[in-house]
Amino acid sequence: MAHNAAPTQKLQGNEWRAVRLLIPYLAEYKWRVLLALACLITAKLANVGVPLVMKSVVDRLDVQTAMVAVPVALLATYGLLRFSATMFGELRDVVFVPVTQRAIRRLALGVFRHLHSLSLRFHLERQTGGMTRDIERGTRGISTLLSYLVFSIIPVILEFSLVAVVLLAKFDWRFAAITFGAVIVYLAFTVAVTEWRMAIRRQANELDSRANTRAVDSLLNYETVKYFGNEEYEARRYDENLRKYETAAVKNEASLGVLNIGQSLIIAAAVTALMVLAAQGVALRSFTLGDLVLVNGLLIQLYIPLNFLGMVYREIKQALLDMDRMFRLLHEHREVEDQPGAPELPPGPATVEFRHVDFRYERARQILFDVSFTIAAGHRVAVVGHSGSGKSTIARLLYRFYDVAAGAILVNGADLREVKQASLRAAIGIVPQDTVLFNDTILYNIRYGRPEASDAEVYEAARAAHIHDFIVSLPAGYETMVGERGLKLSGGEKQRVAIARALLKNPRILIFDEATSALDSRAEKAIQAELERISVGRTTLVIAHRLSTVMDADQILVLAHGRIVERGTHPQLLDAQGEYARMWALQQQRAQAEAVLENAAAL
Repeated sequence: MAHNAAPTQKLQGNEWRAVRLLIPYLAEYKWRVLLALACLITAKLANVGVPLVMKSVVDRLDVQTAMVAVPVALLATYGLLRFSATMFGELRDVVFVPVTQRAIRRLALGVFRHLHSLSLRFHLERQTGGMTRDIERGTRGISTLLSYLVFSIIPVILEFSLVAVVLLAKFDWRFAAITFGAVIVYLAFTVAVTEWRMAIRRQANELDSRANTRAVDSLLNYETVKYFGNEEYEARRYDENLRKYETAAVKNEASLGVLNIGQSLIIAAAVTALMVLAAQGVALRSFTLGDLVLVNGLLIQLYIPLNFLGMVYREIKQALLDMDRMFRLLHEHREVEDQPGAPELPPGPATVEFRHVDFRYERARQILFDVSFTIAAGHRVAVVGHSGSGKSTIARLLYRFYDVAAGAILVNGADLREVKQASLRAAIGIVPQDTVLFNDTILYNIRYGRPEASDAEVYEAARAAHIHDFIVSLPAGYETMVGERGLKLSGGEKQRVAIARALLKNPRILIFDEATSALDSRAEKAIQAELERISVGRTTLVIAHRLSTVMDADQILVLAHGRIVERGTHPQLLDAQGEYARMWALQQQRAQAEAVLENAAAL
């Protein structure tokens, strides 16, 4: 299933695994968490105590002092309340923010590492724009969930308990019944409407990810869009996704309005009923004026955080929904994993053996059939064949991007499935057909072959790849930015950067995956000479379409429909008059025709 398939299920209990995942980060900073909770508990105790103080103030007033004392008492109490709420809120943030940021950092890093550990199959199916948006929302959800669970749920429960104790102790059962009944109705209404809203929000999230995927994909293929003059076509497709998101977002906001109106109606009805009871008590002289003030103050203290609790529930559900998309990335199956206690790849010059290898990307489509060959240490073996014959699949299997379906691949006698992937890939260097560079400097891209290499070693690798003189001739030299995917460099320049990067890695095994097929004949000859020079003494696998580039290989394998149909040296295969000889004759005819056209154009 593609990563961005729309989630249709509701949040179930297992989505609360997010809370379990966050507990270790809270435990690491337990003293900070406890101190922050202490600040909030102190603030809540002060809030509940304010109405009690107000009752005492009002009950002890007389006519002569009321005009002066009431305003002073109210202002002093209000100021104390505002100051304490602000102070303790700020203290809470200062104390707790390292906990939140550390959790976000570690979980985001965990997702990033996990994505790099997934198989090539996952990355070929992913949609980058939507996936990055899922990670962005998920990390934001971590902050929301931590803050609300620790600093909203616990304090509201505490405040509700304190208000309940005061109501039961100072007033008759009707006050407590109305209060508790309103809370139950309020919570039930909030949960029911929020569950309804989650389906709308889930759809909005999906459409948002889809729109972002469309935008990123279009911008990454900027040149193709320009080639075909399809700017407006791309804009229409993007706008179509935005229009759908707009509709879902409007519906989401409308549903929020329904929720807020319903919550306000429940609270207003309960407050009105309680104030009527309190006013009647004052009129019958069973309650004092201070009792009326106390009830009003308690209700304010209770229903303001209760209203906040409704928002908290919505935000927690939203955070869980957002985090669920991110955590699903963490639970993506690692198709290729190291075995427990896997050893390092055996040292020394590398011998590579494919032993009766079968492989399929999909169950119904087998790519390789019983492929067997050996590359002796320091030797050069070429694999040739028509497009789609399975040549590049051999390179991917040697890197262990996938595991074989049958048979085995061995390096120095060790099955690749039984050694550490890191040690295997450290032993292999590749110069690919399409060299994709990072949007950084030339220095960074060459050093990527061995990040700890010194500048001098980078320069030496560039000289060996015959690109040093070109680099130093640039205004910014090695600090020249290469652009997105290296588009500021020509094909030949990018290939030389790839060669320098591979040389800097100093691998035991080299793979040239059609490394010159995208170049013109002049650049191909220059690059081919360099590839042959750097492969001397290294175990080398050459994957090629142009047979002229592999004439000197120690052995040539001819692949057709996933099977090795011929093997031998260049002269042996020509003498055999088989598939290789036919391919050679066809390519020679094509080369002669191209030469005639070039000469005609020159005239």
